[in-house]
Amino acid sequence: MKKLITLFSIALLVASCGKGEEKTVASVLETEDVAAITEKRKELALQQQEINAELKKLDAKLSELNPDKNIPLVTSFVAKDTLFEHFVELQGDVETDQNIVITPEMGGVLTNVYIKEGQKVSKGQILAKVDDGGLSQQLAQMQVQADLAKTTFERQERLWNQKIGSEIQFLQAKSTYEGQLKAINSMKQQVGKSNVRAPFSGTIDDLITERGSVVSPGTTSLMRIVSLNDMHIKTNVPEGYLSDVVTGKDVEVFFPVLNKRMEAKVSQTGNYINPNNRTYKIEIDIPNKEKDIKPNLTARLKINDYTRPNSILIPQSIISENAMGDQYVYVLSNKKGEEAVAKRVIVKPGKTQGDSIEILEGLKAGDEIIEEGARSVKDGQTVKLISY
Repeated sequence: MKKLITLFSIALLVASCGKGEEKTVASVLETEDVAAITEKRKELALQQQEINAELKKLDAKLSELNPDKNIPLVTSFVAKDTLFEHFVELQGDVETDQNIVITPEMGGVLTNVYIKEGQKVSKGQILAKVDDGGLSQQLAQMQVQADLAKTTFERQERLWNQKIGSEIQFLQAKSTYEGQLKAINSMKQQVGKSNVRAPFSGTIDDLITERGSVVSPGTTSLMRIVSLNDMHIKTNVPEGYLSDVVTGKDVEVFFPVLNKRMEAKVSQTGNYINPNNRTYKIEIDIPNKEKDIKPNLTARLKINDYTRPNSILIPQSIISENAMGDQYVYVLSNKKGEEAVAKRVIVKPGKTQGDSIEILEGLKAGDEIIEEGARSVKDGQTVKLISY
């Protein structure tokens, strides 16, 4: 290297000395002598050729002493066996079977409402009262008649046990008494329909009809009762996942409004595929201990539809495709220190999850794969590894 620098310095010195002894270009041009100008041009052209030749020698030596100048810089990672889990992402709505509007079983005037909005009630608790139209009085009269029938029956029974009287009298008294009891039970059921009872334990969410209103059985809405205990999410799943999204599959549930996550499982799958959108329904039971999950709340679902152990996962961004449609990546071979050779490997990709993709064929655990710089190298090219 020192010899080259000395040689280059001598050449510059000779050139500078020559300028002092020889005529300058300006002076030759002033002579307007064609022969002199031609001679000067030949002289300069010869000097240029000599300098270019020397520069080539210097460049060759620099390339020999600094070979890393044109080697691509890349980063790499080592492929590892990884548990790969693929998820179907869907959206569903929270529902509950215990969310109903209560209607009366008997028509008449709503005489009493015993509860308020927001009040918690128990199953069977009387919530309101409808005028029974005199059925209570009829029930009282029937009870008096039943008491008389009972007394008559008991007397006939004692006589019959003493072999006094006829059997027909005993049987008639028994039949009358039993018939009266059945009539009373039937009337009690009718009178009981005037009481509006809670079908399950829950909270009165809305009072719809006020006291004093005339109500009709099965049509007039009295109040809404909601229970937040047995909640579930329903959603539609594309038919392509029919064999993958089944009962028992793990589900990650996220409620954006509440910023709340929980783990659950598919509790039920539908047996009918909707011909309009080619989907089937699934149901996911969710706990609601804190009572913050409400009906019709939107939920985002991630359902694990595919799991494969010992998978190779790589970033999708490093995969390229050739003119034949084959997808490939570059792995490192002949590694020596920080340098290695880039080798093109055809791969068969599988399912994707986020920014990663599963490789089914072409790579194995332990392969060192080029990451940054993967799209700027060529097959068989020497590369230099860098680290951050």
